[in-house]
Amino acid sequence: MKIIVGVKRVVDYNVRIQVKPDGSGVVTDGVKMSLNPFDEIAIEEALRIKESGKAEEVIAVTIGAKACQEQLRTALAMGADRAIHVETDEGIQPLTAARIFKALCDKEAPKLVIFGKQAIDDDNSQTAQMLAALSHWPQATFASEVVIDADTASVTREVDAGLETLSVDLPAVVSADLRLNEPRYVKLPDIMKAKRKPIDTVSISDLGVEVAAGIKVLKTTAPAKRQAGIMVETVEQLVVALKEKGLIK
Repeated sequence: MKIIVGVKRVVDYNVRIQVKPDGSGVVTDGVKMSLNPFDEIAIEEALRIKESGKAEEVIAVTIGAKACQEQLRTALAMGADRAIHVETDEGIQPLTAARIFKALCDKEAPKLVIFGKQAIDDDNSQTAQMLAALSHWPQATFASEVVIDADTASVTREVDAGLETLSVDLPAVVSADLRLNEPRYVKLPDIMKAKRKPIDTVSISDLGVEVAAGIKVLKTTAPAKRQAGIMVETVEQLVVALKEKGLIK
């Protein structure tokens, strides 16, 4: 059984985001980039499935510029067997990403595709669902537990009322939630081994995929700055301050 895992290069979650002066996006020049945290969880889950003897190969896939190979090397260092880089300098929207993964699934014939539930740069949470629709495969999103049994997957997900467990036939698409697992620490010997693992580079045209650009970002703005608070010494002063701001009558 093959497992394909989607990974994305994003601004590191510890970085303080700065908006470009012209509002065309966020500053990425000279900024630390890393593997999307939810995708790291997805890789870990695929590796655990393989280590349990229920899969033979884990393939990491990313879409983006040449620099994205850095994140593929991270996935390989974690334990992925090989990687595929769909190289493009253009911004890719979820529908195009889903079409690309559909083409790769047609070629690689995986039994399971795992994504992080969302990327922390755009928070769309759409690619997994769109791939399932295009492939006519069942989907189980926001997984907090995945159990593979022969040709089925039992997926537990958190819902408002508690926990919901779904049973889906393979092949299927799963997206990983935060509590699915804790990704392993990558050791130096694994990083060295990852340099020798193969990365196949293809273009979007090689896959025969039509680029969909249905959404255009008009402007990016930083959140409004919060006003400084004030210190009061008594409840009476607090009430007066709240009345002055019109928060109570």
